Amino acid sequence: MTDTYDLIVIGAGMGGVAAANKCASQGWKVAIVDELPYGGTCALRGCDPKKILRRGAEIIDSARLMTGKGIDTNGMHINWTDLMKYKRGFTDPVPANMEAELTRNGVETLHGTARFEDQNRLSVDDLAYESAHFLIATGARPRPLDLPGHEHLIDSTAFLELEDLPRRVLFVGGGFVSFEFAHIAARAGARPVIIDRGARPLKGFDPDLVDLLVARSSDAGIEVRTETTITAIDQVGSGYHVALETAGNRAEIEVDLVVHGAGRIPQLSKLALDAANVAHDTEGVTVAGHLQSTTNPAVYAAGDAADTPGVPLTPVAVFEGKVAASNMLKGTTTTPDYAGVPTAVFTIPELVRVGLLEDEATAAGIDVDVRYNDTSGWYSNYRIGETTAATKILVDTSNDTIVGAHMLGPEYGELINVFSLAIKLGLTTRQLKSMTAAYPTVGSDLGSML
Repeated sequence: MTDTYDLIVIGAGMGGVAAANKCASQGWKVAIVDELPYGGTCALRGCDPKKILRRGAEIIDSARLMTGKGIDTNGMHINWTDLMKYKRGFTDPVPANMEAELTRNGVETLHGTARFEDQNRLSVDDLAYESAHFLIATGARPRPLDLPGHEHLIDSTAFLELEDLPRRVLFVGGGFVSFEFAHIAARAGARPVIIDRGARPLKGFDPDLVDLLVARSSDAGIEVRTETTITAIDQVGSGYHVALETAGNRAEIEVDLVVHGAGRIPQLSKLALDAANVAHDTEGVTVAGHLQSTTNPAVYAAGDAADTPGVPLTPVAVFEGKVAASNMLKGTTTTPDYAGVPTAVFTIPELVRVGLLEDEATAAGIDVDVRYNDTSGWYSNYRIGETTAATKILVDTSNDTIVGAHMLGPEYGELINVFSLAIKLGLTTRQLKSMTAAYPTVGSDLGSML
């Protein structure tokens, strides 16, 4: 006999769990399924564990910045094994805790590989389930790389489980994963190299601030090679020879570990979407603005698995999951509001952005006032010894509102949230300047940035 549900959620990450709990709270019969431990990439294999490791790197970097200013590091170093153990203290309980919460909320938890059999039916390891609605929230996986020796690469999941950190680490690609992990590895005693095919890494961020970050990365012991292609990876003993090509010139370097940081694609390969008449492409499930499949009205998608304007971030997956759930429950066609969503690269210091880039604002016909500040000498950075920090705030001169904020510096990952709120609510710079902040704090710098 086939079990029948109001909703089956495929993918037990934060977006899928949010949708499952919301629909169950309204009396729907809901099931959720995942072939991996519950929790998703962010809690188990991405954001959260990464930032725990970064904490160790922050402490090392902070102490070094204060060397000669009253602090003697005296051989301070990261014990990688202990730091990993501390990380697992957070990640290990997540799957059981999340599954228990779902069960308390009335959601049936399933384990196995989901595969569609027709428009309203799927199987989980040969057991059949029918549902009036489905939400695909399966996240993303590393982008396949077509180069000789690609099988020698490890992905970000494996990096976050390394028992020991090798000294020579090469990161493929100049994106979030490579820069964040390289900054951790450098403070843990490794000599990281980032290889990027493009002329500039971190293409989604302000180019002036990226240049500052690349220089800061170099000071931390990270080598960044741009306009360079990896042509082959060969295993030699316990290490690897990596063949490179830059402007027609060939070179080879020896490393102990090669890490995939060259982007991710939607994880849809096991779902048999064609059997359910679900249109999809390399960007994800093809959905209308309200997150419903354009070809199968029973199916919705959210997060990295959906082809939406939202950036691939956990908070976006969560609010997309909630919007999809609301639309299914109410039969509505509400579109998610993507205004004011910030994004951050948690290097040391962090690089953050919300809103438009400078060239995007100009292309949109906005009369933009670019307010740039080198904040490296400001008190908040002098206090901690940081010498690389800057902000660039983009203001629409027609109405005094902020259309973009770009920041590189310590604690700017927190301050960017104020700019996010300002963009979402349409606050003017005059209104922001009227705020009286606690002093001395990084937040008290906001008025001067404007």
